[in-house]
Amino acid sequence: MGYDKKRNQDKPNSIKLKYLKFGYHYLISNAMYLFLVPFTIALTHLSMDDFVHFFNHFFNHLIMHNLVVVILCIVVITILATLYFMSRPRKVYLLNFACYKPGPAQMCSKETFMKQTKLSGCFSDESLGFQKKILERSGYGQKTYVPLSLLDVPMNVSFDEARKEAGVVMFGVIDDLLAKTGVKPKDIGILIVNCSLFNPTPSLSAMVVNRYKLRGNILSYNLGGMGCSAGLVSVDLAKRLLQVQPNTYALVVSLEILNRQYYEGNNYSMLITNCLFRTGGAAILFSNRPSDRQHSKYQLVHTLRTHKGADDKCYNCVFQKEDENKKVGILLSRDLLVVAGEALKTNITTLGPLVLPMSEQLLFLMNLIGRKMFKMKIKQYVPDFKLAFEHFCIHAGGRGVLDELEKNLGITKWHMEPSRMTLYRFGNTSSSSLWYELAYSEAKGRIKKGNRVWQIAFGSGFKCHSAVWKALRTIDPAKEKSNVWMNEIHEYPLDVPEVATIDVS
Repeated sequence: MGYDKKRNQDKPNSIKLKYLKFGYHYLISNAMYLFLVPFTIALTHLSMDDFVHFFNHFFNHLIMHNLVVVILCIVVITILATLYFMSRPRKVYLLNFACYKPGPAQMCSKETFMKQTKLSGCFSDESLGFQKKILERSGYGQKTYVPLSLLDVPMNVSFDEARKEAGVVMFGVIDDLLAKTGVKPKDIGILIVNCSLFNPTPSLSAMVVNRYKLRGNILSYNLGGMGCSAGLVSVDLAKRLLQVQPNTYALVVSLEILNRQYYEGNNYSMLITNCLFRTGGAAILFSNRPSDRQHSKYQLVHTLRTHKGADDKCYNCVFQKEDENKKVGILLSRDLLVVAGEALKTNITTLGPLVLPMSEQLLFLMNLIGRKMFKMKIKQYVPDFKLAFEHFCIHAGGRGVLDELEKNLGITKWHMEPSRMTLYRFGNTSSSSLWYELAYSEAKGRIKKGNRVWQIAFGSGFKCHSAVWKALRTIDPAKEKSNVWMNEIHEYPLDVPEVATIDVS
């Protein structure tokens, strides 16, 4: 009772602080306009004769008497402007993207998952109980997807099945994307495929080249072992290549193959990935052609990569290895959330000055000076990133990660909704999850022209990557017929219980 009374007393103060901060942001953001007000008022008191007299005086006494100097200045300015426009990086546009949605036969409820896990005969009763507990608290729904090979009895874990799974996901999502954009495969000059745990020979990128008969001089890359952040690594690589390769398209394909990463041992720290990862994939088409701007959805504004691999704790927190019985799996350390928090802190410290308004940067600077120079015992100021972005796409790696980021970034449940609903509907689809989240916002009709989107991803190594986008047009959900959410978007958002009991009887 006393706590409620204190909270009610503090409420007026919090409201006053909110409006005080709003006034501060308005003042700083519009300082230039406010500065120009007196000058504008002064100009209104001048007559037309005053303006004519000023320009006559300027032309006769400055330009006519220094004609050679004026011409030289114009020539120099023209040369410098030409050099600037020729040397500045090319703008990178996102024409469109597509996400993979498997058929109903691949749908795997939590009860089905537990049934298949038990029938595999690989796990002790204790391990089965542990996996059940993880699933019940995962925030997953009953419609996530796994490969057909893992639904077979017995499970068909093999190299051939993994290659088949890769082909189904990649070709399905690329076909969808090419149909959306109308771009011909021969026009694609850059291809980047990322998949962490399945890297056959020939590579996955070679499979795409062969399937679509891409041209012989294509710049083809296959990224492996880079974890859930590999999708944004691919975006960054595509951006860098597009800035030096004129008038071309770049195709990025992000996926993860579950067949070859299925762990058949009883180490709890290595069983978590079995419970969390699900089938998914995304294909994204970029262009650096100025003429494509009017047809594109987004412009890539910033990419920022943070790598903490020099620190042993960070390097080892997500590690593929053999257990004591020589069973290969991915070990997730107990330090994972702490490491992710440190990586995010480093990333946003660098990103902040690029995206935050001056008012937030001043508050952060004053807080830093107070803590470091004057040794003031005050909390570290966390910038309000809601002033920099309208939409957040945070990698749906797990419920715990999303909870921590919501708290640490101070963002609302509305901003977290795309990530939480993606986790519920599709599970952790690794590097492609960011695109399911952006597709969710599009399907909800939330993306308006000029909106800014922040994508954040984490991955083994340990890495934290950011990509910042600007919407070039308002996305009309009615025209997004092939969006993976469209047939069911009316069902979301929904409340996800903290614990959803699984009936294994």
